[in-house]
Amino acid sequence: MTDRTTTPGQIHAPASALAEVWSIAWPTVVTMMSYTVMQFVDALMVSRVDAISVAAQGNGGIWSFTIISFLFGIVTMVNTYVSQNVGAGKPQEAARYAWAGLWLALVAWITMLVPFGFALPLIFGSMHAGEDRLIELETGYAQVLVFGGLVTLVTKAIAQFFFGVQRPRVIAVAAISGNIVNCIGNFILIYGEAGLPSWGVPGILGTPALGVIGAAIATLIGTAVEGAIPLALFLGRSVNAAYATRSLWRPDWGHMANVLKLGWPNALQFSNEIVCWAIFMSYLVGLFGPLHLVAGWGTLRYMHMAFMPAVGFSVATTSLVGKYIGAGKPDLAAHRARVGVGLAMAYMTVCGLLMAIFRESLLTVFTLGELTTPIEAAEILRIGSGMMICAAVFQTFDALGIVYSGALRGAGDTVVPGVLTVVLSWSIIVGGGWLLAHRMPEWSSLGPWIASAVYIIILGFAMTFRFESGRWRRIRLVDAPGESA
Repeated sequence: MTDRTTTPGQIHAPASALAEVWSIAWPTVVTMMSYTVMQFVDALMVSRVDAISVAAQGNGGIWSFTIISFLFGIVTMVNTYVSQNVGAGKPQEAARYAWAGLWLALVAWITMLVPFGFALPLIFGSMHAGEDRLIELETGYAQVLVFGGLVTLVTKAIAQFFFGVQRPRVIAVAAISGNIVNCIGNFILIYGEAGLPSWGVPGILGTPALGVIGAAIATLIGTAVEGAIPLALFLGRSVNAAYATRSLWRPDWGHMANVLKLGWPNALQFSNEIVCWAIFMSYLVGLFGPLHLVAGWGTLRYMHMAFMPAVGFSVATTSLVGKYIGAGKPDLAAHRARVGVGLAMAYMTVCGLLMAIFRESLLTVFTLGELTTPIEAAEILRIGSGMMICAAVFQTFDALGIVYSGALRGAGDTVVPGVLTVVLSWSIIVGGGWLLAHRMPEWSSLGPWIASAVYIIILGFAMTFRFESGRWRRIRLVDAPGESA
């Protein structure tokens, strides 16, 4: 963690735009991969139990994330306010917005997450009536993550401060630490004292095998470690000296209101997509049976591994765009956004090619459970191969939508992107997916996947047009250096 805090008010563009974007992006990419890697490792390790555990972990994970993602969308705006205030030379304002994010996390956990956790059995029971074991496993996994959601929200909020002050390596180190803890916890809590006999690896004597529930507990412990590291630094001597972080802890309703005002459209955009994908996977793909769910979640896990680094580029772009707008340099902000888009497109294009070429080999890892029969494994590979090809097609377009959305967020342009995402996702993912599932049943679960591909391609072009139109240049959240309010 040798990176330096950006000196507030002294913004000079480096000679190489690519080097600047990459220096912020690579640790941010590592950070954004953290939650996804935890979910991927959870799915991989529970697949050694049986195939139904993969479906339960996927359904439980995405439905728990529907409400958490809404709150993520709000606290993510801490990055925008922090970066713009750093660019404008107002360090104490940056600290106030960090605390605003932390207080909002606590309020949201009490008022939204806890009630949602008690409603989860009804939600899963209504979707999967008759599938008692699936309902039990997915409900248990989701409730652990939702009731422990305060840890996740605090971790997210404090990360946004360090992104905003251009210190993403702090969060990268924390993310790596959290994932190591998650892997160790998974092995102990999923398999118990039996361990993995087929691999010749013993467990810890006296430890119960909790399966999917153990995976959720390990994820929560890993997330707590990931949040504790930056929180300790946030309150530490050097950061406090630069930003007065210890003295500005009291709730400031004005700053909290600003984050909410700018954050709700972003939260709507982010969480709405998660809800639509949850309906897409749990209901539309689930219409065709548990094996289609297993194949779909296997495919989606690789999609997450592809697009979360792009989300990392998006977060880095938010920070850089916010910094240069705060410094009164919108042309540099636009240029950095385009560099971020180019890097993300190159990465996701390669991911798409790998997904298409090695689709069966990639999916095989989810079919190796001791209770999964050879017939079930072959069917999962057959179904999943079509899904992987479909997902490969839209990877490049997904990069456009993801990174340009982050650039717009850095400028404070959140309402129009939020509305566009809501309209397109419900009309194409849910509406189009439903039509194809019912009107073209011979396509089975591939029909909804085709609808999702159309959505991502259209959204990518829509976000590109919105940013390149330049309307974001008229938005001002913070006075630039030398300007008065």
